[in-house]
Amino acid sequence: MEYAGAVPMDAPDPSAGFEARVRGLSYPVFQLRPQPSLTHIPGASFMEMGTPTGLGASAGVAESSVSFNYTLWRHPDDHSDPRNEVELDPGIRRSIDEEPPWGRPAWLIERAQLLKYPMLWEAVRSSWQASPDRERHSLAQQLVDHTNHILRNRFREELGLPDGPSEDDGGWEAKLSAVRDASVAVDGQDRPAVQIDTDPFVYAVGFRVDENVVCTTVVPRDGLPLIDLALVAYD
Repeated sequence: MEYAGAVPMDAPDPSAGFEARVRGLSYPVFQLRPQPSLTHIPGASFMEMGTPTGLGASAGVAESSVSFNYTLWRHPDDHSDPRNEVELDPGIRRSIDEEPPWGRPAWLIERAQLLKYPMLWEAVRSSWQASPDRERHSLAQQLVDHTNHILRNRFREELGLPDGPSEDDGGWEAKLSAVRDASVAVDGQDRPAVQIDTDPFVYAVGFRVDENVVCTTVVPRDGLPLIDLALVAYD
C-alpha cells in the first residue's frame, strides 16, 4: 500500500510494464540511435484518444502516440563528471540525495539521481491515427504540435510564461510557415523529412513512416551539437 505519497520498498519498477506496452503497440515506434551522449530513460509517455460515439462513450482508439525521454551527457566519457550536472535548487538536491525515514526502492533512487542531469523530455514521438485528417494530421502540423508541446512544458521561464494555465498571445509558438524540407537518417537510410530550424530554444525534425504513422523529434538547441538525430526502430 502507499501512505502519504510514500512508495513502498517492495513496489515493482513500473518501467517494465511501459516497455512491454510499447512492444505491444500495433504501429512502428522509433527511438534515437544509441550513442554515448544519450541514455534512454526507462519507461515511456503514452497518449490515446478514442473515437466519440456522441453518447459520451468511445468506439475505439482513434489516435495513439508514444514518446521517449533521454538523459543528456555533456561529458559522456565519465558520467560522474560534475560538469554533466545541471544547477539545482539546494532543496531539490537534498530531496534527491537524502533518503526519507521510510526508504525508497532501488529503482526509485536511480530515477531520482537522473534529475541531476539534463533531460530530453518526450524528445521522440511516434504517432498513429486510424483515419488521418489531411490538415490536422499532416506531417508539418504534427511537427509544429510536438514543438509547441515541448516549448510550453519545458521552456516556460525562457518564454516568459507564468506558472500554471494562462492566456497569452501565443507569439512564442512555432508556426507552419517555419516548416522546411529536410532529411533524416532512419535505420541507416536517409528519408525525406521536414524540420523547424528557426526556434531559438529547440530544433525539430520529423518524417512520415507510412499513411497512418509519423515520427517527430524535438531537442533543446543547446544540446544539439552533442546529439546524432539518426533514428532506429524500437526493438
